[in-house]
Amino acid sequence: MYLAHTRPDLAYALSVVSQYMHNPGEQHMNAVMRILKYLKNAPGKGILFTKNVDHQSIEVYTDTDWAGAVDDRRSTSGYFTFVGGNLVTWKSKKQNVVARSSAEAEFRGMALGLCEALWLRLLLQDLGYLSRQPIRLFCDNKATCDIVQSMSRWTDSSLRRKLDDKIVELPKI
Repeated sequence: MYLAHTRPDLAYALSVVSQYMHNPGEQHMNAVMRILKYLKNAPGKGILFTKNVDHQSIEVYTDTDWAGAVDDRRSTSGYFTFVGGNLVTWKSKKQNVVARSSAEAEFRGMALGLCEALWLRLLLQDLGYLSRQPIRLFCDNKATCDIVQSMSRWTDSSLRRKLDDKIVELPKI
């Protein structure tokens, strides 16, 4: 599990095999061995930070598979957050509930990524980096983006309020 903190390319695979840590079968051990072989053959993969003074915004890319888990039909969400074009946080997590549509699953994934981006923005403010640019939240599901854009200001949606207050923007992919 600690590998996922330094290797974003392993986040999804590790989240899947970790679900079976308490009762692993032979196929789970084979999956772990496959991950270890990948690590052995790709030792130079990692994170490289570069300074980019022209690009200081926070960007979040989210994606979700709808009902991708065969055993319980729950969806898996993931996000990557970038500051100044540099990858700083990422996560792959199985959702707690079964989504009734791909739009619902993607909305939950967007909310997960947005929470991380807002936390990151506050952390940067505490460190003295005040950004006037909105957080750019990318989602590849048009239905979800349309739902969020069409919500009224008074709907109980934190995401909609952040859009109206220009804290977050949803660029088209």
